[in-house]
Amino acid sequence: MRDEAKAIAGKRVPRVGLGCMGMSEFYGTPDDAASLRVLSAAWECGYRAFDTADMYGLGANEELVGKFVRGLGAERHQAMIATKVGIERSRIDPSIRVNSLPSYVRQACEESLRRLGVDAIDLLYLHRRHADVPIEDTIGEMSRLVSEGKVRYLGLSEVSAETLRAAAAVTHIEALQCEYSLWTRDPEREHLKLCAQLDVEFVAYSPLGRGFLTGRFADTQALGEDDLRRHLPRFDAVNAEHNMRLVKIVEDIALRLGTTTGQVALAWILQHEQALHVIPGTRNVRHLQENFGSAGVQIPKDDLRSLDARFNAQAVAGDRYPAHLLSTVNT
Repeated sequence: MRDEAKAIAGKRVPRVGLGCMGMSEFYGTPDDAASLRVLSAAWECGYRAFDTADMYGLGANEELVGKFVRGLGAERHQAMIATKVGIERSRIDPSIRVNSLPSYVRQACEESLRRLGVDAIDLLYLHRRHADVPIEDTIGEMSRLVSEGKVRYLGLSEVSAETLRAAAAVTHIEALQCEYSLWTRDPEREHLKLCAQLDVEFVAYSPLGRGFLTGRFADTQALGEDDLRRHLPRFDAVNAEHNMRLVKIVEDIALRLGTTTGQVALAWILQHEQALHVIPGTRNVRHLQENFGSAGVQIPKDDLRSLDARFNAQAVAGDRYPAHLLSTVNT
């Protein structure tokens, strides 16, 4: 596989990074001690890019990643730490509220620096953009954070192509993060081409469809009440049954190649001509190693064409988010 490592945020890192969100919230009860062991195992495996956000666990995820980073000692310079600001939550009101006001973004960045315990954030994303706040204002303030040495590079998450273009006219945007996988193909309409034109790295989050594309969900209704996936349309009983038939296509290819279903789903992205980055999340060391090994999986061209044709917006049952969350993306 070409370009197994690629520069992002000033560091040459493997294109498979680690999404840390699920270690602190959304996918069951957190266990910081176990998560620190997974983070250490990730480092030993070769991971160098780690993705978090201030809203994950109401700041707990940044604190967890910060503790891990401090433990790296002299090797810290090898790690690329990305975090995000722009979603406001509190213990009193944990619901999601988009806030991309310049003053709030600055305040949130300062708090992220404290929780991470770093002098500068390698890559700071605007997590979501509020449509009423001009992106030029928000990016202008984020650029000042770069000038002050508090942030090294800037990124955007789940914004429209128009917003990305406008932000890039203000300053260099290092990365765009969007959901992208076999069952979420939206970025193919505009975002991937625009990233190539603007020299913006594309980072795919939830590249395994929140685990569904691994084929491990025989019964989505067995998920705990504190698991976000229970409340996502694609995971409800009827849609999941339909979507599992699509996953069977991936399973058949994996069986023929002698690899795993999840590795095929990740390799489908990694073989994209733009050499994209992926940040699958896991709290399991075996899955961690499996995901990292997907960079070595080669899918034959005929199988790539089959996956492209059979996974599309019309084939997949259910939206990726409920309506109130869908309204926060592609702004």
